[in-house]
Amino acid sequence: MADSKPTLEAADFLKSETPEELISILKAKEIPHQKVIDNLNYEKQLRYLQIELVKLQQWVLKENKRVAVIFEGRDAAGKGGNIRRFMEHLNPRSSRLVALNKPTRVEKGQWYFQRYIKELPNPGEIVFFDRSWYNRAVVEPVMGFCSDQEYNEFLVQVPEFEHMLYEDGLIIIKFWLSISKEEQLKRFDDRNANPLKRWKFSPVDKKGQQLWDTYTYYKDEMFSKTHTTYCPWMIIKTNNKKTARLEAIRYVLSKFDYDEKKKASTALTPDPNVVMRYYRSNFQID
Repeated sequence: MADSKPTLEAADFLKSETPEELISILKAKEIPHQKVIDNLNYEKQLRYLQIELVKLQQWVLKENKRVAVIFEGRDAAGKGGNIRRFMEHLNPRSSRLVALNKPTRVEKGQWYFQRYIKELPNPGEIVFFDRSWYNRAVVEPVMGFCSDQEYNEFLVQVPEFEHMLYEDGLIIIKFWLSISKEEQLKRFDDRNANPLKRWKFSPVDKKGQQLWDTYTYYKDEMFSKTHTTYCPWMIIKTNNKKTARLEAIRYVLSKFDYDEKKKASTALTPDPNVVMRYYRSNFQID
């Protein structure tokens, strides 16, 4: 009869008061444990970075800064997951999530940017956009939700719109979360298989795979027309969700000289192999 594989027992957990002690037991029993080490390191780094986010938020409030962090990307690229890690320990009185539904009949008759303007941060506030006015740059033309004229007008107006915000002191950080076609399909399948995540999947998501190349065309057009020195696009490679979350937080923290930044317990410089300006990425996974 073959020897059974070594397993952890309840007594092992009782004996382990720290993650390090648990890893020692795993090593002694010759149980594969690299994934455990990776997860523990991720949680440790995330905690350190979230402490810095709390310090940043206090500084933003004290200095009356206005900060908008925009998350764009294909479906399932990890926009919601990133934002949750950013906001998890922030004071809700001076931070907000903006995730607008499709425009109402009245909003459709307004200037396109109007419904987003009222969502911009107030002094001392950080606002996170789960999709933004850039719906009109990619999703809307791909899905036929806007006319060619509306699309072309948007590309002309958006750099001017963002320049006005920049001149007025608003700090805008624009993230494009980049995911490969294969990883997107895998995440779609995972969503459908999980009853708690099935609500995330929609007919638009399914079309995202079918119209992958069309998305790519409009994405590249968006970068070429709306990447500016005052409001650049930052690409984050997100096939590894956890790495992407950590590096996105690091990038935001790196942009501010907030109080006690030098006392951080972890590195605050983002990995340039994960976070980069769009034109520095010779090969884009999406």
